[in-house]
Amino acid sequence: MPTEEEVLEVLKECYDPEIPINIVDLGLVYNVSIEDGKVSVTMTLTAPGCPVSGMLKEDVTSKLLSIEGVKEANVDIVWEPVWTPEKMSEDAKRQLGWMT
Repeated sequence: MPTEEEVLEVLKECYDPEIPINIVDLGLVYNVSIEDGKVSVTMTLTAPGCPVSGMLKEDVTSKLLSIEGVKEANVDIVWEPVWTPEKMSEDAKRQLGWMT
């Protein structure tokens, strides 16, 4: 059975194509739940109507299914709470030059 930490590590391989930072460090992943081989992820996007939403959801699903022990993956994209740059990790802010 995968752990939440393993799931988050794999999701760090998924990138928002508009911002060259992974979805975990961007703060787009709101929740991960794991039960009996099923992984569910609740996440958002940087903006409603994002043109890559379908592609990003497929990428996340594919990454989840690549984890040993995962039999099913569910990705739920939500709009509440709204994503803001404050949700980014300190590392992501540094990568964008927002911190000195």
